[in-house]
Amino acid sequence: MDVLIAGGHGQIARHLIRKLAAAGHHPRGMIRNPDHAADIEADGGVPVLCDLENDDPAPHAGTADAIVFAAGAGPGSGAERKRTMDYGGAVKLIEAAEKLGVRRYVMVSSVGADDPSRASESMRAYQQAKHDADVALADSSLDWTIVRPGRLTDEPGSGQVDLTATLGRYGEVPREDVASVLAAVLGAENTVRGTYELFSGDVPVDEAVASL
Repeated sequence: MDVLIAGGHGQIARHLIRKLAAAGHHPRGMIRNPDHAADIEADGGVPVLCDLENDDPAPHAGTADAIVFAAGAGPGSGAERKRTMDYGGAVKLIEAAEKLGVRRYVMVSSVGADDPSRASESMRAYQQAKHDADVALADSSLDWTIVRPGRLTDEPGSGQVDLTATLGRYGEVPREDVASVLAAVLGAENTVRGTYELFSGDVPVDEAVASL
């Protein structure tokens, strides 16, 4: 499977690239900084240079079997950039996927994106951008899945999670476990057109995904 991953140098994306490459897939990491290309290659992926805020991603999307949107403006960015990246970048790839016939699209969203009005003032622009990106994907014709992780940590993944369609909860999850769930979800037809929250738990990833 050829998987194009937006936000390819992010921590979740790099875990995902390593997992997909180890499983014999062809992951491509979309990056805006050419200095990050060597890291993508070291992870077993192919770097794709594209600035989603300013470039057309279509030339890179057409050969993909699936797209994973794991990009984001980051915690140090302002509200405007969150709008152009977390929302605008996702929509650009949705539109490219629809135009080019790439059916599978997996979104890395965020717990709390279902109701941005409940977010703190400092988080509201981010949650609104994530919410609107999720809505745009759900309204598309694609075979989509939305994964909303809890608060991300850098602890090693345990391979065991709490993954459910019940929304509105709170918890933590290692980035590595998020990547494991994304890798499993990509080929899981039972997750198509589903939105799920993800936390640390006690169910093995493959079992958790299969039970959705």
